[in-house]
Amino acid sequence: MLANKTRVLLILPGDVLGQARVLAGKATAALMLPVSLQIVLRALIEEGLKRDGDRGLLANVEGQALAVRRLRTQARRAGGPAGERRNLQTGSPRKRRERRPNRRGK
Repeated sequence: MLANKTRVLLILPGDVLGQARVLAGKATAALMLPVSLQIVLRALIEEGLKRDGDRGLLANVEGQALAVRRLRTQARRAGGPAGERRNLQTGSPRKRRERRPNRRGK
């Protein structure tokens, strides 16, 4: 299971983290095994990925994607901290290129 490890930074709302902690506590009591928050989050992600056709899952993904877009738009409009403009998009920045007409036959 842990042969191919990748580290991920996951930012969650406090109430979601609280629910995951409660689930970890319930699982620890029911299974009589130590169940960490990491184990619970890994299991939830794996089970969620199995439900790829579920409308509720897709609606949740859409809601979160729209929330991220809204936050990035607001941050760009506000200019970021101390009026400084920041690029909050993922990936490499795009460079502006001047378009040149194609020259053939030279």
